[in-house]
Amino acid sequence: MENTKKHILVIDDDKRIRELLKQFLNKNNFFVTVSPDTKEARRELSKFIFDLMVVDLMLPHEMGVDFLTKIRKDGNRTPAIMLTAMGDIKNKTKCFENGCDDYLVKPFEPKELILRINNILNKNENIKNNICEFGDYIFDFDKQILLKNNDIIYLTDIETKLLNILCKNINKSLTREELLFEEIGERSIDVSVARLRKKIEEDVKRPKYIRTVRNKGYILNN
Repeated sequence: MENTKKHILVIDDDKRIRELLKQFLNKNNFFVTVSPDTKEARRELSKFIFDLMVVDLMLPHEMGVDFLTKIRKDGNRTPAIMLTAMGDIKNKTKCFENGCDDYLVKPFEPKELILRINNILNKNENIKNNICEFGDYIFDFDKQILLKNNDIIYLTDIETKLLNILCKNINKSLTREELLFEEIGERSIDVSVARLRKKIEEDVKRPKYIRTVRNKGYILNN
């Protein structure tokens, strides 16, 4: 029988927290590997393909956010949830800008961690299945079409490419530079987003899906 358990890497220098998380995640049908620091975590990443990482922000020798920044530059796209006792917006923003997929402030309920893990894994499973779902919409990566209740929503080539990028980074804020591609310049991003919103949003003045991230760019929410 095929093993369907998802493999999670927990990186935390607190032995008690590592063991508690390992026990709890094991009970919830996850396979867990633990690391006390980023040096050991890198060794584990070289040996296994993980489905998700749970990373403490304050780690010895290297901050969790710096670790994420470096492995993202090296091409590692394993989803990551950051754990921290610091819940201020500055730290949250820095973590999201440098590669984390979610952010959980200590102390937290273990059940909340499970919900956040499953939310990320389910989102990634959709992308693996070559579809992106948000609201009543489905974007098919293979066919390059957008559907709403099985009806095709007509998109231009530029709108399709823009939605492609947003869907591949669903629930992650992107800068205008990250949204650029050959046919579109940075000054045209806002215009293209506005046109895409008209085809997707019920109220373009209060967008539900393609939202503006102040002083940064845009995010597609599911």
